[in-house]
Amino acid sequence: MDMLHQLSRRGPIARFLSRTLLFIALAEATVGCQSQKADQAAVGELAGGKEREKSRAVADKVTGTDTGSGQALGQVAGQSLGQASGSGSAGPSTVAPGYIAADGRMVAPRPADPTTGEGYKDHGTNAWIDATKDHLSTFAADVDTASYTIARRKLTEGVLPPTAAVRVEEFINYFHYGYAAPASGQPFAVHMDAAPSPFNSGRHILRVGVTTKAKSVSARKKANLVFLVDVSGSMQSPDKLELAKRSLRILVDNLKDGDTVALVTYAGSTRVVLPATGLEHRNQIIAALEELTAGGSTAMASGIDLAYHEAMKGLAPDAESRVIIVSDGDANVGTTSYQEILDGIAGKVKEGVTLSTIGFGMGNYQDETMEQLANKGNGNNFYIDGLSQAKRVFAEQLGATLEVVAQDVKLQVDFDPRMVARYRLVGYENRDLADDSFRDDKVDAGEIGAGHQVTALYELELVKSIDKSLPLATVRVRHKLPKGTKAEEAAFTFDQGMRAATFAAASSDLRFAFATAAFADVLRGAEDAEHWSLAEIQTIAAAAAGTDADRKELVTLIAKARALKGGTAIAP
Repeated sequence: MDMLHQLSRRGPIARFLSRTLLFIALAEATVGCQSQKADQAAVGELAGGKEREKSRAVADKVTGTDTGSGQALGQVAGQSLGQASGSGSAGPSTVAPGYIAADGRMVAPRPADPTTGEGYKDHGTNAWIDATKDHLSTFAADVDTASYTIARRKLTEGVLPPTAAVRVEEFINYFHYGYAAPASGQPFAVHMDAAPSPFNSGRHILRVGVTTKAKSVSARKKANLVFLVDVSGSMQSPDKLELAKRSLRILVDNLKDGDTVALVTYAGSTRVVLPATGLEHRNQIIAALEELTAGGSTAMASGIDLAYHEAMKGLAPDAESRVIIVSDGDANVGTTSYQEILDGIAGKVKEGVTLSTIGFGMGNYQDETMEQLANKGNGNNFYIDGLSQAKRVFAEQLGATLEVVAQDVKLQVDFDPRMVARYRLVGYENRDLADDSFRDDKVDAGEIGAGHQVTALYELELVKSIDKSLPLATVRVRHKLPKGTKAEEAAFTFDQGMRAATFAAASSDLRFAFATAAFADVLRGAEDAEHWSLAEIQTIAAAAAGTDADRKELVTLIAKARALKGGTAIAP
C-alpha cells in the first residue's frame, strides 16, 4: 500500500494506475489470490523522439491496449526491490526500468488491460514540422513487418486491430516495390518520387525508398542458428507451438550445407534439446522439433542466457550467428529485470551474435516485448499468422532474414525551406532520431538484410512559389558494414522531374504505398487521417494492386475494415 500511496502523488496517469492496482489487489483477495499472472500495471513515462522543438503528437494516455512505457520501459522513481543475481542469490538492488507484477516482481512488459491480455505500445504520431525551423528529418531504418501481419489476423478474425498495434512503416514495408538494384560496388540504391495528394489539395506525397542487393543461396554466408523456443503452458494452442514447429521446419528445409541449428527450450526450466547440428543431420533436427511439447511457466531470461551460450560456440568471421526467439512474448517468471535482459542482448551484439523474434498466437501476445528484444538484438521482428507467412519469411525472403549487409542504417531527409513549407513523416515514430545522432556512430539504428527494401512516406506542403531549379530534398544514408565500427555516408538529391503532375500520373508503386500508409493511419486513428475515406483508399489500392497477390489481399483487408467500422465487433 505504501507504493500505491506514492504513486497516487505522481499525477493523473499514476493515480489511475494506482487505483487499478488497488482494484486488482482487492479482486485477488476476493478469489483467494489464486492468480498473480492475470493483471499487471505498466508504470512509466513516455520517452524517446527528437530532443528538440519537434514536438511529436504523443499523448500520455493509458488505453485498453497501451502499455504506455516508452523506450525506458517504465520506472518507479526511488523504488527498490529484492532482485536475484545471475548466480541465484537474492539481495536488494535498484531495479532497472520495467514492470511490476501483482507480487512486486519486476518482469517483462505486460498490458494494462486484462480484458485483452495483449501488450502493445502507443508511440503517438509524428507532428507537422515547419521546415524553416527544422529542415532535417532523421530516423533509423526498419524492415520489420510484424504489425501488418498482426492487423491482418485481427481483421481476418472479424475485429479491428488495437490502434497501438498499428505501425505505419511496417505496413508499407510488408510490400515489395520495383526499385532498381544498387549499382555495382554500391551498398544501396535510393529511389525518390512525389505526387500531389489525392485527399488534401495543396499537399504532396514524397516517397523515399532504399534497397540492397539480393544474394543467391550459394552466395549467402553460412548461418549458425539457435532456435530458442518457448514451451511454456501459454504456447499450447495450435496457432502457437504447433504452428511454430511447422514454421521452423520450413526454415530448416531452406537452409544450406554448412549451416547449423541448435535447439534450446525454456519454460519453468531451460535445457539444450539439441546442440549445434549440421544440415547433413537434417532428420535429427526435424525430430527434435517434433518432440517439443508445451507446459509450465516462462523463464525467458535464463533461456536467453543458455541460447547465447550455445550461439557463442558458433562465432566465426565467415558465418552469421543468430538466436531466433520463438514465443508469444508472455514472460511471467524470472528474477532478472527486463532492462537487464535488453542490456545483455545489446552486449552480445557487440560480440557478434544477433537476435530475431518470431511471434505466434493471440490472446496474450506481447508485441512490445518481441519488438524491443529484436531491436536490441539487431535482428528482425516477425509475426507468423499462418503457414503462408512462414513460407514468406523462412523460404522466399530467407537471405534477407538471415544475413545483415548493413548495420546501424540511418536516413536523414534534408528539406529545402525554399521549396517545402511543412512536412510530416508518416510512421517511424519509434525509430525517430535526434538530428545530431545521424553522424554519431555510437547511436544504435536499424539493420538491413540482403535484398531488403526500406520505404518511407512524407506528406508535404510546398511553398507558394516553386523554383523548379531547386531540389525538393536531399536524402542521406549512413551505415556501417557488418560488425564494423566506422560508418559510411552517401547523399542523393531529389530532382524535380521525379514529381508527377497529378496523383493519377504517379507510378503504381507510389499510389499503392500511399494507400497502404493511409489505411494504417486510419486504423491507428491519426488526426491527419480523420477525414480520409476508407472507400477512397480501397479504390486507390485496387487500382494500383495489379495482379500481385499480396496487394490484392490488402484491398480485401481494407474492405473488411470498412465493414467493421460500420458497427460490428471491434478489438479494444
